[in-house]
This record gives sequence, C-alpha cells and structure tokens, in this order.
Amino acid sequence: MSPALIRTLPWSLPLALMILWEIVCRVFSIQAFILPAPSAIAATTIELHAAIVQHALQTLFTTVVGFAIAVGFGLLLGIALGASKPIYDAMYPMMVGFNSVPKVAIVPILVIWFGIGTVPAIITAFLISFFPIVVNVATGLATIEPELQDVLRSLGARKLQILVKVGIPRSMPYFFAALKVAITLAFVGSVMSEMVASNSGIGYLMQQAASTFNGPLLFSGLIVIAIMGVVMYEAFVWIEHRFTFWATRARDAVS
Repeated sequence: MSPALIRTLPWSLPLALMILWEIVCRVFSIQAFILPAPSAIAATTIELHAAIVQHALQTLFTTVVGFAIAVGFGLLLGIALGASKPIYDAMYPMMVGFNSVPKVAIVPILVIWFGIGTVPAIITAFLISFFPIVVNVATGLATIEPELQDVLRSLGARKLQILVKVGIPRSMPYFFAALKVAITLAFVGSVMSEMVASNSGIGYLMQQAASTFNGPLLFSGLIVIAIMGVVMYEAFVWIEHRFTFWATRARDAVS
C-alpha cells in the first residue's frame, strides 16, 4: 500500500462510511428518528449550531477540568504506588474495587452532595479517568530492573535520586499512553453525568433530543463528542512525540 494512500485513509474511510450510510437511509426510506441520514444530521447541526456550540463548550470545560485533576492526582498516586510496595499492597485492592463500581451509580450521590450542574460532571470525569493514569505510572516505575537499581546504589545513588532521575523518565511513555486513554474516558464521564443530572452540556442536549425523538440532533451530539475526543487524543499524541521522542522514534522508524 502506497504511503499516499495510507495518509488518506483516516479521511477517506469515514467519508466512504458516510456515503454508504446516506445511501442506505435513502434506499430503505429509514425514518429520521430511527436512523437519520448524514445530510439530515448536517442540516440540524447547521440550524442549531449556536446551541450545540454552547453545550459542547460546557462539556469540554467539565471534561478538561476533571481530567486535569485526574492527571495531578493520578500522577502523584501512581508514583507513590510504584515507589513503595507497602503502599501498593495496601491501596491497590481498594482502588480496583472502587474502579469496578459503575460511575453512573455514583452520580445520584454526587447530586445529593453537590446538586445538579457542573460539579458532579467534573467529579465523574475525574473518577472515571484517574485509574488508568495511576496504573500506568505505577507500572512504568515497576519496570526499573533490579540490576540497574543495584548498580545505581553501588554508585551512591539514593532511592529518591533513582526515582527522580531514572524511574519517572522511564515511566513517561506509560504516562502518556494513559493520558490518551483517560481523556476519552473523561468525556464519557462528563456526558454520562450530564445526561443524568445537569441542565447544560452535550449529554443534557442528547437527553432532551431523545425525549422528543429528535434523531438528527441526537446523532449530532454523538458526532460532536467524537470530534472533541479525537482532537484531544491527537493533541496528546503530539505532546507525547515532543516529550518522549526517545521512546517513539524506533516505532516510527518501523512504521
């Protein structure tokens, strides 16, 4: 496969699927509230663009704030877990158990505590996205070979120096891999909370569209979320290449 064709795949494949989707809707005369055609979705998006943009900015705000808190908390906790086996043994089972609880079940509790609005969405985005960061950072620190640590200690390095100068840099590829997963999960958390207990955001907009069987608006919300997720994901891919080029250059060379 030629390099030029490979570069066009990220755009040509979605375009081909959209064309096929449009043809299927028109040939089989599928009603818009069941499966709207892409042309109907585009028309609704253009018609209601002001409201969609307003709700999208609210979702983006809650997602970014919740994700930023998750990054700070997850990085610190991941370092603590990776650097100390007693802390790891004490906290990891509790974290796994908490992560196993469906976050949608926690939203009503957050509503009781903080009311309906932005705060539950931010907290839900945080709760659903911090766990991958913690796990990956701890895993990255755990990849330091015991032999390397022995050599560094023999040269006079203290445990903190090994952690700061070797452990944390070694965990950066794991950290950025976690960020790419966590940002998409943060969007899931925000939208989920907005659908349950909010009066703004894409999740709220989609809930209102579903209640009135407005299929084009419902799918427009889905597409807006997908676009925001892709943009944020690609932003972290760019940051990853800038800060961990030493870990990705071999993979790029093979590609």
